[in-house]
Amino acid sequence: MTLGLTPEQQDLSDAVGRFAGRYAPIAETRAGFGALAAGELPPWWDALVANGFHAVHLPERLGGQGGRLIDAACVLESAGKTLLPGPLLATVTAGAVALLADPTPAAESLLRDLAAGLPAAVVLPDDGDLRARADGPEWRVTGTSAVTAGVCSARIILAAARTPDDDVVWAVIEPETPTATVEPVTGTDLVGDVGVLHLTDHAAAAVLTGIDADRARCVALGLVASTTAGITRWCVEAVTAHLRTREQFGKVIGTFQALQHHAAMLLVNSELATAAAWDAMRAVDEPLEQHQIATAGAAVMAISPVPDLALDTLTMFGAIGFTWEHDLHLYWRRAISLAASIGPANRWARDLGRLTCTRPRDMSVDLGDAESDFRGRVAATLDAALALSNDQPGRQGDYDEFKTGPQRTLIAEAGLIEPHWPPPWGLDAGPLQQLIIDDEFAKRPDLVRPSLGIAEWILPSVLRVAPTALQEKLIAPTQRGEIAWCQLFSEPGAGSDLAALSTRATKVDGGWSINGHKIWTSAAHRADFGALLARTDPAVGKHRGIGYFILDMKSPGIEVQPIKTATGEAHFNEVFLTDVFVPDDMLLGDPTGGWNLAISTMAEERSAISGYVKFDRAAALRRLAARPGPDRDDALRALGELDAYTHAVKALGVRETIRLLGGQASGPASSIAKMAMNVLLRRTFEATLQLSGKLAMVADSDPAIVESYLHLPAELIGGGTREIQLNIIAQMILGLPRK
Repeated sequence: MTLGLTPEQQDLSDAVGRFAGRYAPIAETRAGFGALAAGELPPWWDALVANGFHAVHLPERLGGQGGRLIDAACVLESAGKTLLPGPLLATVTAGAVALLADPTPAAESLLRDLAAGLPAAVVLPDDGDLRARADGPEWRVTGTSAVTAGVCSARIILAAARTPDDDVVWAVIEPETPTATVEPVTGTDLVGDVGVLHLTDHAAAAVLTGIDADRARCVALGLVASTTAGITRWCVEAVTAHLRTREQFGKVIGTFQALQHHAAMLLVNSELATAAAWDAMRAVDEPLEQHQIATAGAAVMAISPVPDLALDTLTMFGAIGFTWEHDLHLYWRRAISLAASIGPANRWARDLGRLTCTRPRDMSVDLGDAESDFRGRVAATLDAALALSNDQPGRQGDYDEFKTGPQRTLIAEAGLIEPHWPPPWGLDAGPLQQLIIDDEFAKRPDLVRPSLGIAEWILPSVLRVAPTALQEKLIAPTQRGEIAWCQLFSEPGAGSDLAALSTRATKVDGGWSINGHKIWTSAAHRADFGALLARTDPAVGKHRGIGYFILDMKSPGIEVQPIKTATGEAHFNEVFLTDVFVPDDMLLGDPTGGWNLAISTMAEERSAISGYVKFDRAAALRRLAARPGPDRDDALRALGELDAYTHAVKALGVRETIRLLGGQASGPASSIAKMAMNVLLRRTFEATLQLSGKLAMVADSDPAIVESYLHLPAELIGGGTREIQLNIIAQMILGLPRK
């Protein structure tokens, strides 16, 4: 998915792509490596300026296009994807930082020059040893910058210098003067210039005021992340095209499962990088701490890992991708240079860990006063619910979200448990109304939102095809918490390969006789009903001859045996079915059409599991990172890495929500998030164990370490194993061929 979410932003990205294809094909860029390194502007720079791509974020009254910084980020993403050479990133960044200044004549003059197409660069605070001293009304700057992108081609440089009082002065530097020298450096990136700025008692052309140094660094980093997000997109598209066409051993190599899994993970990492970069740009108008959290996350997720993602791409190409003639090495080099430009990745991770030790990233969506009447009705219902309580335990387990009583009944009858369901079970709420309901529940932390548990995955199929009488029998009591459910899908010989199930349903007078053996059935020992898959016609293809039944768990012939897991508990069960009678009215849909209903159920399950990111899985590590001691820096770094990943997954969900609010169709976010959650859970518990030391020797330690870890396999396997999910991403999203 592109960085931009609106049709206008996507059109802007496409326009940049078309421009690059016309004016800057990579074959021509290769011929100009030397000129680019020396700081010569590409021959098409004036055409780019005429299109306004460099100034989409600058005010219209000053010659810009009047857009927002996210629009500039979309331009840079497309420039990264098309390998557009030259100083575009540096120039856009100079304008973005200048926009942070007080609206003085000096700032407006600089912005006008930038909008007119003057190439520029930025030297951020502490990127070198630039020192400023006051000389009457002027400021004079002396020192040397760090290696900086775009300084050789820049006609103007916005440089941050320290005063004797350790304040920051933002000086406008004109490099073509005797007191300013730019020293070119042989750069890793072959499609841009890098150099070092030397100043000797240089009189600044102007000084900008009001720029917050921390905010400026955040803005600059977000724009770098936008560019590297474009590089990852190119990697995904290039390697997918290669895997679809390259043949080895008489087969298209895209059919090889190992390569499918590598490509699928590349897509996952690319989507997370894009989400993290987008979140950094979204945070530009938020409080500084939130902006710092978002941009540190972008550094960890969208910039520092990109060289390795390009290397993964190269290994999938094989020796072809390692040749000078292939374009891949140019993207790889640019990724290396951009990652290096922000400094050590570990530093960003530690900074993020320090920030998130005590404060979360705010991922809420500002809805303004939209649907105010609807919000008022929801608020009134929830306020009324707060005055009530639930006085009975739930049928699905001893958790607050399953408790039953007047409070839950009120919320259920108001349609607020599953508000997207049609009346009378829900409100037929669209994405906006669902967000409003989420927001109103969040405003009342003492009000526990009821959950349907496993039924959340099953009842959509009941809604879709069950007759009205069966819906009335099952849905309302389930919403009130009076009915518990289980899912009878997996079998000893049909786990991930669910369609290979062997449980048989034989037609008898008035219904079906079921014989078989189910396994890994959560909550079967307390369930009132179960969703059962059974083979109704063994003579047809294995996906076609399956029925989807609603099974009364009190029926004769059902034997439930608990399975004790590594935790010592028995949440799972084996279920043996011997001549179990199921009436005809408990068969959902066609007798051989159950597979499609099963797929829908599993999609609901995957969506629910991917939503587990709302729980803080790093809580124990967060407490470890807050404790002083010799391992604290390591704990902060690990926490930062995990929170960066978590925030990227959350941002993926926010982006999908915004797309839905804009009327767009749902995308692959659920599958991406499910796979990302698998990775996140593994990384979280690995880091926690490595840093907990002897605490992990104690079963009931504080903070709890091992208890949660021992429950991990249920989450990693539930809803489809990692390998099955990678197959789905590779084949259904990337379109790689099946065997």
